[in-house]
Amino acid sequence: MEKMKAVICTKYGPPEVLKIVEVEKPIPKDNELLVKIMATAVNSGDARVRSLDAPKLLKFLMCFVLGFKKPRNSILGTVFSGLVEQTGKNVRDFKRGDEVYGLVGFKFGTNAEYITISEESVVWMKPVNATFEEGAAIPFGAHTAIHFLEKAKISEKTNPKVLIYGATGSVGTATIQIAKYYNAHITAVCSEDGKDLVKELGVEDIIFYTKEDFTKRDEKFDIIFDAVGKTTKKQCNPLLNDRGHYVTVGGLDAAKERKEQLEFLCKLFEEGKYSATIDKVYTLDEIVDAHKYVDTGRKKGNVVLKIAE
Repeated sequence: MEKMKAVICTKYGPPEVLKIVEVEKPIPKDNELLVKIMATAVNSGDARVRSLDAPKLLKFLMCFVLGFKKPRNSILGTVFSGLVEQTGKNVRDFKRGDEVYGLVGFKFGTNAEYITISEESVVWMKPVNATFEEGAAIPFGAHTAIHFLEKAKISEKTNPKVLIYGATGSVGTATIQIAKYYNAHITAVCSEDGKDLVKELGVEDIIFYTKEDFTKRDEKFDIIFDAVGKTTKKQCNPLLNDRGHYVTVGGLDAAKERKEQLEFLCKLFEEGKYSATIDKVYTLDEIVDAHKYVDTGRKKGNVVLKIAE
């Protein structure tokens, strides 16, 4: 049996619980692809699962879903980009050599050299003009942004005014770009360190949370999106228009992955209407350092884990 390198979460805890080991290389079933992973990402969701960082009730629910002493699937990671190395006999839409990207959600498994996935799962052709590192940086924040902006009915609003709290993380930077696709006027709430990044993404109205309490503004918004889960609906309601929507990543509502999201993002990237925001790139051997950096809460955009050259 062939072996591959993978990162194992040995138990819940600090980054040091992650260990690189050799495990069996998976074999694709008849309807599956074997993907050689070129790059993945370490996002806030990965760090939250690894550390089991959640309020008491939510922590119990997480244990019930994920595993009580450690994740049942101990190879973490939810996004990937890579090369199709082998296909099952019933696979029709992909072939060996295809460059693909995708999301696996709570199935995890992308912090490894290979993964098997159903061709019906959330996998699509990587944008032709994207590197593998960019391919890994596109899906997580963007699929979350799409989910919550759709929940806030952005497509039904004309030139909506959107406030994004936590505008410089992977979700925040994706939200800026997707909201701009809907011709939104955007107000970004971030630290002073994030000023250049949000300006590069085309935002001029910036609130520095270290200097100003955005809830005190005499202004109304159609959508307030808390991309880091630090605010409450009660705080934000006074800033909403009559038919305004408050959405947050801080609740129990998890973004649902769909293949259509990848198709949409591929189109936007190839047309130059979306860019992958990458803060740092680490190698597989640097997985502990990557998680330590994410734990600081200071990352801007995505932290990419390079698996192969």
